[in-house]
Amino acid sequence: MNLSELSFGPFHLYAIETGRFRLDGGAMFGVVPKTLWSRYIDVDEKNRILMAMRCLLITSESTGRTYLVDNGCGTKFNEKYENIYQLDHNHSNLLSSLEHHGFAPGDITDLIFSHLHFDHCGGTTYYDEEDSLRHTFPNAQYHVTEKHLATATDPNAREKASFLPENIRPIAEWEKLNVVDEYYQYEEGMDALPVSGHTIGQQLPKITVGDQTIVFMADLLPTHVHLPLPWVMGYDMYPVQTLKEKERFLDKAVDQNWYLFLEHDAEQEVITVKKEEGRYKVKEKLSLSDIPVDN
Repeated sequence: MNLSELSFGPFHLYAIETGRFRLDGGAMFGVVPKTLWSRYIDVDEKNRILMAMRCLLITSESTGRTYLVDNGCGTKFNEKYENIYQLDHNHSNLLSSLEHHGFAPGDITDLIFSHLHFDHCGGTTYYDEEDSLRHTFPNAQYHVTEKHLATATDPNAREKASFLPENIRPIAEWEKLNVVDEYYQYEEGMDALPVSGHTIGQQLPKITVGDQTIVFMADLLPTHVHLPLPWVMGYDMYPVQTLKEKERFLDKAVDQNWYLFLEHDAEQEVITVKKEEGRYKVKEKLSLSDIPVDN
């Protein structure tokens, strides 16, 4: 388990591993044939690939805020669903990863949700000994885009299974919920890029210091294997929009040498990207700790 960290200008970044799970490889690569994608990523006997739930904790010297971007699937699944998704909290879990870096749930001042699919927000709440839902981060303000909150609270039939009521309801009713606009700026040097191909109103937190930028990729680029433009998830609501968003984003990432923090890649934590003969390829494979900083 890699729990790397980085001092980045006024920000301190920490990788928070919250567990591993498996999803159907065909669904993860959409129309791309298994004969292609299986060359680059291992698949089990049930056609599932291993996925990380790697979140990002950010502290700010400028504001004193402690942000957590996403928080994994949590512990509310019953045994049936744990088996379906092959959940592995022995590899890592939210609370132990926070503790490793010296943090407790009460230290988190802000939860930033890239979006509210179960593997991104399930750790927001847990069941106590009396089977009552409790908030894991009692002092935190929650941040979700207005468009995405509307989608999550009234989902279409295709996306409904990803928005679990026991996850969504406590977030929507939280007294410290902050519904944000697109391109929301959390503070100087930290804002979010909106993308809506995977799900309407997804936000990708972006941290910039000088001419260096780190972007939390969420589900625009779930793994480094998804770099080719047509390699789009079957889970995406609007795959053609994802294609356009990926291309625009990757062109900027290449041009400005952005560091891409990968939430779901079980092997790679951070990559940079290059473009050769019209194709996007991995330029560097790093951890947070490996990123050379100018400050």
